[in-house]
Amino acid sequence: MAADKKEYPKEPRKLFAYDEVAPKPATEPPLPISDVARNHVPNPYINSNITHEKIAAIRAKATNPSKPNIDFAQPSDTYPSSFPHFVRGRDSAREYITSLFTSRIAIYDGAMGTMIQNYAKRNRLEEEEYRGDRFANWKCSMKGNNDQLSITQPHIIQGIYKEYLEVGGSDLIGTNTFSSTTIAMADYEMEDYAYELNYEGARLARQACDEVTAKDPSKPRFVVGAIGPTNRTGSISPSVEDPSARNVTFDELVEAYFEQTVGLMDGGADILMVETIFDTLNAKAALYAVGEYLEMTGLDIPVFVSGTLVDQSGRTLSGQTGEAFYASIRHAKPMCVGLNCALGAKHMTPFVEKLANCVECFLHVYSNAGLPNAMGGYDETPEDMAEQNKVFFENGWLNMVGGCCGSTPPHIKAIREMSESYAPRKLPDVGRPKMWLSGLEDLVVDDVHNHLGLPFLNVGERCNISGSIRFKKLMMAGDYATAMDIAKKQVEDGAHVIDINVDDGMLDGLAAMQKFVKIAVTEPEVSKVPFMLDASKFEIVMAGLKWCQGKCIVNSISLKVGEELFKEQATLLRKHGCAVVVMAFDEEGQAATAEEKVRICKRSYDILVNEVRFPPEDIVFDPNVLTIGTGMEEHANYGVDFINATKTIKEICPYVKISGGISNLSFGFRGVMKIRESIHSVFLQHAILQSGMDVGIVNAHEMLALSEVEPDIRVASENLVFNKTDNATDVMLELTQRERARREAFKKGGGAAEVKQTPWRTLNVTKRLEHSLINGISQFIDKDVEEARQQAEKPLHIIEGPLMGGMNIIGDLFGAGKMFLPQVIKSARVMKKAVAYLIPFMEKEKREKLIAEGKDPDEFDENDDSNFAGKVLMATVKGDVHDIGKNIVAVVLGCNNYKVYDIGVMCSCEKILEKAKEYNVDVIGLSGLITPSLDEMVDVAKEMSKGGFKQPLLIGGATTSKMHTAVKVSPNYFTVEHPVIHVLDASRSVTVVSSLLGETKEDYVTDIMEEYDEVSTLIWNCVFLSH
Repeated sequence: MAADKKEYPKEPRKLFAYDEVAPKPATEPPLPISDVARNHVPNPYINSNITHEKIAAIRAKATNPSKPNIDFAQPSDTYPSSFPHFVRGRDSAREYITSLFTSRIAIYDGAMGTMIQNYAKRNRLEEEEYRGDRFANWKCSMKGNNDQLSITQPHIIQGIYKEYLEVGGSDLIGTNTFSSTTIAMADYEMEDYAYELNYEGARLARQACDEVTAKDPSKPRFVVGAIGPTNRTGSISPSVEDPSARNVTFDELVEAYFEQTVGLMDGGADILMVETIFDTLNAKAALYAVGEYLEMTGLDIPVFVSGTLVDQSGRTLSGQTGEAFYASIRHAKPMCVGLNCALGAKHMTPFVEKLANCVECFLHVYSNAGLPNAMGGYDETPEDMAEQNKVFFENGWLNMVGGCCGSTPPHIKAIREMSESYAPRKLPDVGRPKMWLSGLEDLVVDDVHNHLGLPFLNVGERCNISGSIRFKKLMMAGDYATAMDIAKKQVEDGAHVIDINVDDGMLDGLAAMQKFVKIAVTEPEVSKVPFMLDASKFEIVMAGLKWCQGKCIVNSISLKVGEELFKEQATLLRKHGCAVVVMAFDEEGQAATAEEKVRICKRSYDILVNEVRFPPEDIVFDPNVLTIGTGMEEHANYGVDFINATKTIKEICPYVKISGGISNLSFGFRGVMKIRESIHSVFLQHAILQSGMDVGIVNAHEMLALSEVEPDIRVASENLVFNKTDNATDVMLELTQRERARREAFKKGGGAAEVKQTPWRTLNVTKRLEHSLINGISQFIDKDVEEARQQAEKPLHIIEGPLMGGMNIIGDLFGAGKMFLPQVIKSARVMKKAVAYLIPFMEKEKREKLIAEGKDPDEFDENDDSNFAGKVLMATVKGDVHDIGKNIVAVVLGCNNYKVYDIGVMCSCEKILEKAKEYNVDVIGLSGLITPSLDEMVDVAKEMSKGGFKQPLLIGGATTSKMHTAVKVSPNYFTVEHPVIHVLDASRSVTVVSSLLGETKEDYVTDIMEEYDEVSTLIWNCVFLSH
């Protein structure tokens, strides 16, 4: 943020009972969610009992010359039953590691590559030795493939293992499998040998550990299956020209790491270590693969994770700080986390200290033996390296220590001897859980204050197609570079998180989300903050999630899809380690009242926490910020309902966050930002400080502190937000018009607006009716309608003439931002009053006509709809629970003498068509807010065509557009008899329906058809040219 921005004092956070609980001493690192981990169930080491089809398939294609032994259980009486002894199959490795790491600083091994190089200096180790007899005729060079030596020169590798165990005194040794993935082995065309390489690397280590343990059973030795980073990176583009290019996908990494995990465990590994992480996305893929293996096998295997900070910036190669790296992987519940490689101990010191201050589990370091010299070697002696590590021991930062590049068994021995005088790091106390996000930098949401001093997370809304017209145009044009500028500006203006939403019916959301994220993560000024991946289709957020190395938020899931799918989606998100926004929707629809908001959120919470085991601190409830000030009485309490529900949800759902799309609140006053942000300021001040709201999707640049809201607007905003007065909407409308007039005058160079008033009551009756409609004045409507009736041939002509003329003007003004939603509603009610005045005259006319035809007018059919201008069926399509806009359209049409059949939300195609036939409607209207609704509308259009329907089809809702209607919906149903029309907003609905049911229908539809043909032609030409 700019240095000249005003500083605001930090407001205190609203506290709840669970915030007051004192931290407790930790007895072990945070546990994974599985029952076997929580209950410390020992690994039986009988891998032949593991028969999952995916694991069996990997074994079936293994290249081992003979069937390998994969069972490593020991008789329970092999060694005594108390610590420090350990027997495989009898004892829990998790329990043992906890006892070991809390009793002394454990010793890891040193460099494998250095030892192989040292061996080569003393012995012949050339291409022939790397190949061995088995690969003598291999098709490419093999020298340098150190992992292959586990197969071709096993005595060398086992000898190194033993040196670290016997000379170095290592408690744990890493397997010679750093590059044993299909991805890394592609360099040697040995992808098919991945399982065997891992199996042999682990088996040799298992054999060495068992031999050394047998000599001193009081010091058990453990095999750590080493999982390296591969030679590809998920977060960094290999192309200078294309920042969205990648040479590996998340799913490819997962597959490679899964096969490696199977081989390591079948070879007898006790622990798995994801190590030398230069790109956290790769590590997340590895941890996901390990998690899948543990779920399939039902085993509890301790997992260690080791990152690599590449230089003195203290960041990984992909740009993350150490703290951000930890925040990104902590969902996997590693037993031990730390740093290795790239730097010597001396240069690691500040970064180790930072990790020691934040990690909740055990901490390790295995540094290089200093920095490499000019020849690429390492000069630190064992004594030097031990001295450099001393600072870690003195400060009590470590639970395990070892060495990386340049270190040898004598180095490890010296470090071990140095460490023996010091106590291990104490696990930090366990306090209240907090949401901990990350981009390139970490962010603890519960500790955040925004630029106005509020304890509130600003989620920037401008990289959302529905939140920014400019962003939408850039995305539709494929201008991702300029779109990044919008993201950067949001961060500069105070956004803590960037919301990314590319939902649009005319955009390939799956491709657009992935491309945007892949580019964004390469932009440091954007990706330093976490992302909120926002989409109506779950597959789109999942696709984006797989390109995020940091811990992000997914927006959103809800119970509207049913409990089973809800749990399935939540489980997948939990495995990926993201936080999640949960909307207050269920199978019945959207929660509007406080009671419904609380009920749905509590039900969702119980399922997530108790059944899915989703971390409660990573749940963000969105109880639906709905529009107030619409002029509809049922909307007036929406602000109060949200604020009250927020407090209750926070009380009964410990640790959750509450969020909302703040711009929804003031949508009725769009176009006058000062009024909108004043309403938001009043709303947020109370929602945050008094009820505990934590998060909101906002335009940070436009936000106002409460102290900056003008006194009269503040009073009006409080009356509106808290529904204090009956005329709150009218007062706010007057202030909105005042502010707009001021703005217009300022644009013209004037300091204040000076409007010349014309006495409108002196105008002709047509103009007076228009004026009453536009300004929502009902005082003179009966008198003016009567005057107009006296001049008209029929009462209906008044409706079709001056009244409809006024509604057309209202539509134009609303579309131009010169009228506001509550004004449209007021105008509709004036229209309703005018129509109500005319109905008795229309009924009299109808009665006289029946008498003239020789019919009895008293034989009246209650179902006779002839007094209505037409019948319209309204429905929110399947999968969508939003209905506020649809309800407003129903009110406007109803006020204009149309009979509206509103059949609700989540309406299947079958129900829509069934009810259309039952009610014999003249027009069918489909509504939807989310992108999947667009596909549903296309399906309805297809089925209407198949079913021989003749009614015009109206398409409306926030995510719909003229372009999508013309290109995707219209071709499936449009004819002159039954057109497909996009209705921009409620103010246009009357004009559209009256045109479709009036005498000018053919001309109107022909114009629409020509317009849609032009749009379609333009789009398809653009598609053709782009290819």
